[in-house]
Amino acid sequence: MESVSSMVKYLLENKPFLLDALSRGILSLGNLASEFKPDIEKALDKEIKETAVVMALRRYGDEIRAHQELSVSSGISGEILMKTNICDFNVQKSTNLLAKLKNLYSMVNIERGDFLNIIVGNNEISISVSEKYFSKIEEFLRGEKLFNRSRGLVSLTVIFDGDFLHTPGIVSQVMHRFAWENINIYEIVSTMTELTFVIENKNSIKGYEVLQKYLEHMQGR
Repeated sequence: MESVSSMVKYLLENKPFLLDALSRGILSLGNLASEFKPDIEKALDKEIKETAVVMALRRYGDEIRAHQELSVSSGISGEILMKTNICDFNVQKSTNLLAKLKNLYSMVNIERGDFLNIIVGNNEISISVSEKYFSKIEEFLRGEKLFNRSRGLVSLTVIFDGDFLHTPGIVSQVMHRFAWENINIYEIVSTMTELTFVIENKNSIKGYEVLQKYLEHMQGR
C-alpha cells in the first residue's frame, strides 16, 4: 500500500539531482513538500498535510546520509583504471548467438590488455570491446538483429580494496554523481572487486574526476 513516505521516495528516485541535493542538506524541505503535495494526494486519493511530506523528506534525507556514512566508515578504498577506444553493440538475444559467444574470447587479445565485456540479459546481449575489433564484431553479428552500436567510448573501472560487494549504496551513489554531471552511462559491469562504467569519450575526464572524488569521500578525505 502506498504511503506518504513511499511516494516521497518514488518522486525523488526519478529526480536524481533533487536526491543528491537532499543528501547534502541543501534543499528547502518546505518548498519541495509544497511541490510534491499535489502528486502525492493524487496518488493516495486523499488530502494530506504538507508537514507530513516535510517529515517524510527529512527522514529519507537522514536515511541517505546514514548509508553514505556507512560507506565512508567501511574502510573501502580503490584505484581507477581507464581504457579508451571502446565500442558497444546491443543485439537481440538468440539461440544462435548464445551458441557462438564463446568464440569472441579467441578473437580478442585479452592477455595484451584489450577490452571485452559481454552482458547477457533476458532479451538482449551487450558486447563492449576495444574499438579496433569493430569490423570483426560487425561481421560476427551478421544476420543478428542489431539494436544499437556506438563508438568513441571509454571504460572507467574502480578496483576496490575492501568489501565492495557487501557495502550497500555504492553503485547508486556513483550513478547519482554521474547524473549530476550529466554523464550518460552506456554499460555497467560489476564483479566482486570491480565496478566498470562505459561512457562517452567526451566525458572521460569528468567521469574520472567523479570517481576520484567519490573514492576520496569513501576514505573520509
